[in-house]
Amino acid sequence: MEKSAEIYGIRAVIEAINSKKDIDKVFIQTGLKGKLIGQLESLIRKNKINFSYVPTQKLDRLSKKNHQGVIARISPIKLLDLNQIDSIIADNGAPLLLILDQINDVRNFGAIIRTSEVAGVTAVVIQNSSSAPINSDTIKTSAGAIFNIPIFKVNHIKDAIYHFKSLGISIVSASEKADKNLYDTDFKKPVAIVIGSENKGINKSVLKISDEIVKLPMYGKIESLNVSVASGIFLYEAIRQRI
Repeated sequence: MEKSAEIYGIRAVIEAINSKKDIDKVFIQTGLKGKLIGQLESLIRKNKINFSYVPTQKLDRLSKKNHQGVIARISPIKLLDLNQIDSIIADNGAPLLLILDQINDVRNFGAIIRTSEVAGVTAVVIQNSSSAPINSDTIKTSAGAIFNIPIFKVNHIKDAIYHFKSLGISIVSASEKADKNLYDTDFKKPVAIVIGSENKGINKSVLKISDEIVKLPMYGKIESLNVSVASGIFLYEAIRQRI
């Protein structure tokens, strides 16, 4: 099983950021002070890298190395920039894209990637911050599918939405609060499906710029589905219409 690499130490992580490594997340020891850590924090924010402050015990559990209070995880796959997506879209007459709005559970993320690859999704878009890390758990849950599908990382998913809309791709967001039914939606056209996070759903600012907001019909007492299950239903309705 391929795993994400780890970098230890403040200077090493600074160099990794400056050399444009695909950094998945940075863990910083709570209360760490100094000019160098300030430089690191500035770089992290400038590059919109996912990070968190953690106690030293957490860092010690992550690694037995001399981490100096900082550990960075490097993504095991090459994450693409939005400006690279046009050629992929151009090769598809009616692209089927999936945009994930801050899915933060690695197993849900891995399961969604697995279904996306099987369903022939053109590409998946995730956000720099507040997204699940791409690590060995993600790879395992995806059954290795994560190596077979283009994944694009953007500063904010609205950047991707505006770009897709300029290319004539319809934005369809999934929300249980919608009036329109999933099965009354046209997925034969070029479309990007937006799926929200496990707890908060889709950001309101994203819903405002969506072309359509649709829901899954639910008849039981539990009025929600696991996000990976809901994603699968949306994708396979698109596949059903396109067959």
